[in-house]
Amino acid sequence: MIFERVKKILSEHFSVEEDFINAETDLVHDLGADSLDFADFVSSVSSEFDVDLELEGLENMRTVSDIVKHIEDLQDKKENKVND
Repeated sequence: MIFERVKKILSEHFSVEEDFINAETDLVHDLGADSLDFADFVSSVSSEFDVDLELEGLENMRTVSDIVKHIEDLQDKKENKVND
């Protein structure tokens, strides 16, 4: 499940217990993410899910569920492109 994998990455990057992270966890307010944290997180997520996650695309994403939805959308686009 994408959510569980994102949760694990966030836990490792922000040194918090996975139980602390839920779908509505705010990356900035709850985890204290800054621009360097985001860059590192984006790199890890891109590798983990084999998607091209861009920092620019994350500027309006505040919660874990926003990130998960974005990854799902990218994977769907990638899958549809392969099937065309």
